[in-house]
Amino acid sequence: MVMRTLIQYALCNYFSQKILSCISSICRKVTCFVHQVQFFAYWGGTSTPEWFDHELDRYAQWGEPKGNCFWVERGVFSLLAIEPGAKILELCCGDGFNAKHFYAYKASSIVSCDFDPSAITYAKSEHANKKTKYIVADIRYDMPQGKFDNIVWDAAIEHFTPEEIESIMKGIKERLGDNGCLSGYTIVERADGHKSLEQHEYEFKSKEDLMRFLTPHFAHVKVFETIYENRHNLYFYASDRGLPFDPGWEFMVNK
Repeated sequence: MVMRTLIQYALCNYFSQKILSCISSICRKVTCFVHQVQFFAYWGGTSTPEWFDHELDRYAQWGEPKGNCFWVERGVFSLLAIEPGAKILELCCGDGFNAKHFYAYKASSIVSCDFDPSAITYAKSEHANKKTKYIVADIRYDMPQGKFDNIVWDAAIEHFTPEEIESIMKGIKERLGDNGCLSGYTIVERADGHKSLEQHEYEFKSKEDLMRFLTPHFAHVKVFETIYENRHNLYFYASDRGLPFDPGWEFMVNK
């Protein structure tokens, strides 16, 4: 009797797992398809949005043959510069995906701002969390005030002219604490000279080109790249203290 019960339980558990796995697989395929349709609806025309919904990356492009994985790098690399309990200012946050899914795991508080009200509305709706305050602000004129341990400027520096970048850098430096760190991401301009997006004001030509905007303001700067078939990425850290991957960085050993 006991053996029969155990066999029945095992079979029931086995088929339950198979059924649930099948349902999950179907849901993933449907979700992927719907997000792919959404992607082409938003990005398939001649005019593109000012900000990107990274749920499209997560559900429609990640793992697909023509998709990409580099969108995850941005949250990971900035997270390396964030220490537990940090106060963070995120500039040009867009949909708020990285604040919720990356920075909030270490931060004590986050102020995430964007000049586009629709981006902030979406961030509050889809990526709200207890640590993050989403606000509408144009960082050229009304960058949020305060002192912060980290400032993240991700996928946005290219949306400004060189003159605006210089002015914004001064505002960033005023708001960073003595040991604070600026981190972020941008892209290298295409070989044909055409802009990757119509909203871009200045696309960087190289690592060195990006570095020249940072070195006047910070004692230590690091710029590195990742290269894919359809994207050449630049990542940066800037601070008056040590940086991730520096010799002596406490989270790394070298031989």
